[in-house]
Amino acid sequence: MTFRPCRISLLLSLAVACAALACLTGAQTKFPDEVLATKDVMVPMRDGVRLATDIYRPSRGGVAESGRFPTILVRTPYTRSYRAEEADQFVSRGYVLVVQSVRGRYGSEGHWRFFQDDPADGYDTSMWIASQPWSDGAIGTTGGSYEGGTQHAMALAQPPALKAMVPFVAASDPGRYGIRHNGAFELRFFTWLFTVGNPVDSPDYPAYYPGDEVTQQALAAAAKQYKQYVTALPIRHGATPLRMAPEYESTLIQVMSHGDYDSYWKDIGIDVAAHLHEHKDIPVHHVSGWYDSWALCVANLNYAGLAKTKKSLQRLTMGPWTHGGNESSFAGEAAFGPESVVSSKDLEFAWMDRWLKGIQNGVDKEGPVRIFVMGGGDGHKTPEGRVFVGGHWRTETEWPLSRALATPYYLYGDGTLRTEKPGADPPSQIQFDPKDPVPSIGGNVSSQMGLMEAGAYDQRCRPHVLGCANDRRLASRNDVLVFQSPPLAEDMEVTGPLVVNLWAASSAVDTDFTAKLVDVYPPGKDFPEGVELNIGDSIVRARYRDSLEKASLMTPGQIYQFRIELYPTSILFAKGHRIRVDISSSNFPRFDVNPNTGEPLNQNRRTAVAVNSIYHDTGHPSHIVLPVIPKR
Repeated sequence: MTFRPCRISLLLSLAVACAALACLTGAQTKFPDEVLATKDVMVPMRDGVRLATDIYRPSRGGVAESGRFPTILVRTPYTRSYRAEEADQFVSRGYVLVVQSVRGRYGSEGHWRFFQDDPADGYDTSMWIASQPWSDGAIGTTGGSYEGGTQHAMALAQPPALKAMVPFVAASDPGRYGIRHNGAFELRFFTWLFTVGNPVDSPDYPAYYPGDEVTQQALAAAAKQYKQYVTALPIRHGATPLRMAPEYESTLIQVMSHGDYDSYWKDIGIDVAAHLHEHKDIPVHHVSGWYDSWALCVANLNYAGLAKTKKSLQRLTMGPWTHGGNESSFAGEAAFGPESVVSSKDLEFAWMDRWLKGIQNGVDKEGPVRIFVMGGGDGHKTPEGRVFVGGHWRTETEWPLSRALATPYYLYGDGTLRTEKPGADPPSQIQFDPKDPVPSIGGNVSSQMGLMEAGAYDQRCRPHVLGCANDRRLASRNDVLVFQSPPLAEDMEVTGPLVVNLWAASSAVDTDFTAKLVDVYPPGKDFPEGVELNIGDSIVRARYRDSLEKASLMTPGQIYQFRIELYPTSILFAKGHRIRVDISSSNFPRFDVNPNTGEPLNQNRRTAVAVNSIYHDTGHPSHIVLPVIPKR
């Protein structure tokens, strides 16, 4: 499938011809620092739908400056008003800032459909901008999360005016990771859709959702009830208050029911990995964090794929951050120090100045990959109660790093993790009850709306964690298998993709297998029980063990091999620490819970307890592959 329009429709041509008139229909407002704001301009798309757009231009004395300027475009499903607060930063540097609501959101006409219209809408919007008398014909895009996804959607349509991108924590490749996850479902997207795109506390809620005031108020109240529904899945048509927003209800049910990574996901509008050759060849600065919900897609799929297939510079920055947390020095209970903080605007302006204005600021001379290596701190308790992990930035020439040594650490029946292959150990077994899933404590999440916490956390229960009734450690659960190394004799850096190769069997026709990498701190003065920090995790739904594109149920008792790719990382395991791998069959509410019955996804009415066996012997050497960086 190609997203590139072959021509502009007659309607779009008329829109270009009437550009000046369109600008006059918006309300003009003078902003501080000589910014002229023209709001609520209704820009027409090829099908007649008009999208609400705000334009911020340089001015003097309340009058727009003459001349043509490069444009920074943000296409967003969220309120446009928050961008007004930063408009002067763009305009003062000689840019026009254009902020547009995607269709069906905050004043834009049409019906919202998850990214499906954004390639064409992005293309049409860029053509409209390029035709304006204030435009010099060059457009750069920025924004995070969903806004990052709209950038990739636009790039897949290849508009001529698009010259550079800075997608922060970009939503992309959701059929592989981010929404579906090796066949399982990431429940953070449930909360996003159930709250109708996170407007629960938005003062602009009525403006974003069309309809009568009673419906708007009912939706706002229903959005706060998401927990009672996420703990009582599956979700069915008309069975929740979300039925008042039918396009959101149908989307939620569809994404929870569609596990196959086929054309539904590949052609949804933001799947970069499946459309690398259609993505426009322009300079892109990809930004994410080791605890970001889209980290694997950004680093392992988008950056790595585009760097191989494009001539234009691709840049990757990976910090120790949660989703959008690049201006914080911590992620959950892990503190990294002020060095870890990076300004979004500094990244944006440096990139746009170089590629839209031609300023020789040196960004194209730096190494293409910049990563934050977590670890190296003394592990003391900070005044905020966090553990000081520390870390430092390093520039690399590639991702993944070719000098990393793929080092297998094997699972043993006695609970140890070793570099030597196992012998004749019998399998380890757990009993997985879908009614009592393993609680999620930290991880790569976003839009969780209080459902769980993002980032690194000591792997012990606490009362506010969903599914926790006490303060027991997850390692003490009978349905969690723990494998850990002896205390390390020296520091060991692990940087790159993380993969668990697991041999397992089940009494059920379908079940899940989860894997989590943990950094185990020894007991100390500030933390007398030690600390067990999660580094990365993942899951695989057994029916997708052979192919993400086609499900296949298991034969009970038969041994299968499973590949579980965790989110990538860069972590220095310190001397005296232990490397730990936890294997289980649930991680809730990070992921939905498998009922073990083999029923169609999101249509189960039964659950079954499964006995799952993990093999670790000569013929079935289950292990995690760690990308170990050799000492220089």
